[in-house]
Amino acid sequence: MSPKTVHLAVYDAYADWESGHITAELTDHGYTIRTVALTDRSVVTKGGLRVLPDMTLDGLRAEDSALLILTGGELWDSGEKLAPFAATARTFLEAGVPVAAICGATAGLAREGLLDERRHTSNVSFYLAATGYRGSAHYADADAVTDGDLITANSTQPEAFAREILRRLDVFPPEKLDAWYRLFHDSDPTAYEVLTA
Repeated sequence: MSPKTVHLAVYDAYADWESGHITAELTDHGYTIRTVALTDRSVVTKGGLRVLPDMTLDGLRAEDSALLILTGGELWDSGEKLAPFAATARTFLEAGVPVAAICGATAGLAREGLLDERRHTSNVSFYLAATGYRGSAHYADADAVTDGDLITANSTQPEAFAREILRRLDVFPPEKLDAWYRLFHDSDPTAYEVLTA
C-alpha cells in the first residue's frame, strides 16, 4: 500500500459529516481513502448511508498508512465495542503515524490513555472528564488541536479538523491552507482566488 493511503474507521452510526471535507480534499490531492471496519459487513452511517468497508481492522498496519481518521458516533459511549480502534490508534502513534479523532472518538482515546500526556480538545472538557481519564490538565478549549502526531477536534468543527489534517500532511502551503479554511469555515469569497491561484 502507498504511504498516500489514509484509513477512515467506519462503524454503525458514525458521524459521516465529520470526515466529508477531509476525505474529499485528500482524494483531490492524490491520497487514497480506505475504509476500515471491525468486520467485513456493511455499516450504516448516522446519515443513513450504507458503507461496505475496504478492509477489516485486524489487517490494518501502521506502516501502510499516512493517517488514521476516527469520527464520532454513539458507539464510543455505549460500551467497549469500538475500543479496538483506540488500541489501533495507540499502535499508530507509537509507530509515528498520525491519528485524527473528532467528537466521540476523543473519548475513546481518553479511555485508552492516549490523552493523558498530550494536549487535546473534545466536545467539552466535562465530556472527557466523564471517562475518568487523567489528562484534564492538557485539555484546550479550542476547535481543534494538534500535538505531534495526534489531532483532536470538537464535534462542531469538521472544517478545523480538516485544516489540522491538511496541515499535518503538508497538503497546502500556509497561505493556501488559511484560504481553504476561510473559504469553507467563514464563507469568505476572497479566499477562493488565493486557493485557486
